Amino acid sequence: MPTHATPAQNTSGKTAPAFQSLARALTDHSVDTLFGLMGDANLFAVDHYVRACGGRFVPSAHEGSSVLMALAYAQVTGKIGVASITHGPALTNCVTALTEGARGHIPMVLLAGDTPVANPRHLQSIDQREVVKSTGAGFEQVRAPETISADLARAFYRARVERRPIVLNIPADFMWQDTLHESRVLNVFDNPNAAAEGDILDEAIGMIASARRPLILAGGGAIHARDQLIRLADRLEAPLATTLKAKGLFNDHPYNMDIFGTLSTPAAYDLIAQSDCILCFGTGLHDFTTDRGHLMRNKRIIQVDINPTAIGSGVHPDAALCADAGLTADIFVHWLNEAEISPSGFTRDVDIASLTAHPVGSTTTAEGCINYVQSLEKLEKALPQNRVLVTDGGRFMTEVWCRLSVPDPKSFVVTANFGSIGLGIPEAIGAAIGRPNQPVILFTGDGGFMMGGINEFNTAVRLGLDLIVIVANDAAYGAEHIQFLDRKMDPGLTQFDWPSFAEIARSLGGEGFSVRSETELDAALAHLPNRIRPVLIELNLDPNNVPRMRI
Repeated sequence: MPTHATPAQNTSGKTAPAFQSLARALTDHSVDTLFGLMGDANLFAVDHYVRACGGRFVPSAHEGSSVLMALAYAQVTGKIGVASITHGPALTNCVTALTEGARGHIPMVLLAGDTPVANPRHLQSIDQREVVKSTGAGFEQVRAPETISADLARAFYRARVERRPIVLNIPADFMWQDTLHESRVLNVFDNPNAAAEGDILDEAIGMIASARRPLILAGGGAIHARDQLIRLADRLEAPLATTLKAKGLFNDHPYNMDIFGTLSTPAAYDLIAQSDCILCFGTGLHDFTTDRGHLMRNKRIIQVDINPTAIGSGVHPDAALCADAGLTADIFVHWLNEAEISPSGFTRDVDIASLTAHPVGSTTTAEGCINYVQSLEKLEKALPQNRVLVTDGGRFMTEVWCRLSVPDPKSFVVTANFGSIGLGIPEAIGAAIGRPNQPVILFTGDGGFMMGGINEFNTAVRLGLDLIVIVANDAAYGAEHIQFLDRKMDPGLTQFDWPSFAEIARSLGGEGFSVRSETELDAALAHLPNRIRPVLIELNLDPNNVPRMRI
């Protein structure tokens, strides 16, 4: 399909300020939700977008939060997330969020104002291109007021095909210059269904046919191919596993062994070790998935990915196919049938229940604290099942990944692409905006909530979102705390006498419950069916009795 722009359109034939053209350009791209924080370089465009174009503006308390909201919105809706900020420090406040989006390959567009071109000595002037470049996001410059529509179209195109944030840089002195609006949308067919063929395909089929203990691994790049991968697994009698980002893809399938790698159960880890051929679809095979390569040793590895940069980036495969996961799985099934290859029988004697049952371990803890793992087991059953699960970064997160289920991969938002903490609340808000009919559950730590939660919890209250926040409060920066303990050093500097997060939640307009016992947890959970505003449940934990991170 050829690349083209729609014909220029202007129904009125009259010029108008460029900020109006920018707002109308957003509606040309069917943007119905804009996240952001207003300043002198974007306030008039945002106002016109809401008042004249009927768009929804979601104001954040911090510029970085608006980017994070847009990232999560993109993940749960499949649309391109859009945010708008002003210039200078507004953009530098977004560096971590843009890096998170770039590392996570999430398509979004950030409309960033810039200081006036005519005033290079402006107090807030900074080389915004270089700032953006450092994050791994893309940069697109508005060339002139009359090119705003075309430049925005280019930013949307790049966000979609490059699968990363694109910053559209707009000098503030363009905004009040008159221009003639033209509707410009770059229509591009960007989802080629590449099918595998040739000698490497034949080699891969040969490896599969000769395997006695094959296993299928699906990553985030293969979630569209669920049915095809299941057909292949059924044909081979092979277990099905996922990476973290594809969690929930094979729910309820009898061969499902859940997450592959350092987050596997002991039984699943042993089964992976027994396998002799791993068919990897849509995963870059990073260190946590492969346990730093240990799980891939002495096995045939077949890697299938439409993204050529993913091939060989983590593990050197025996056969690599730059092709669509679903089509390739169907091709494998076709030729296995043509050659009358018998199923492997690998799953016939496997106790599937043991593959997904994580050990609970000790149920004791310090007085005045609640056992974390026991709490998670209870929360898994008590929290709404049709949930969107969001996790902040921190020591607590791997147990949540292992013990909390999700309906499907699109209902799971991980904010750990850059290894930061404090990104959870903004992304939970973006997820709740994108999925208004599903409750959003956020797990965050005490340090993460202090860093990025307090400033946006009230945003969730103002918006009336269905949000349940679980704060794992060990009164410390836990990952650092355990490092001191491992070296038999005093961890005192990692510990904090925080205020009550439950009281903070109530003061910000939500509901808050402080939990130090199973009785108090039961009471908090009993309240959830009657919740009418965002709820925060604070789990008070012993910093010396929180499980280690499994990565």
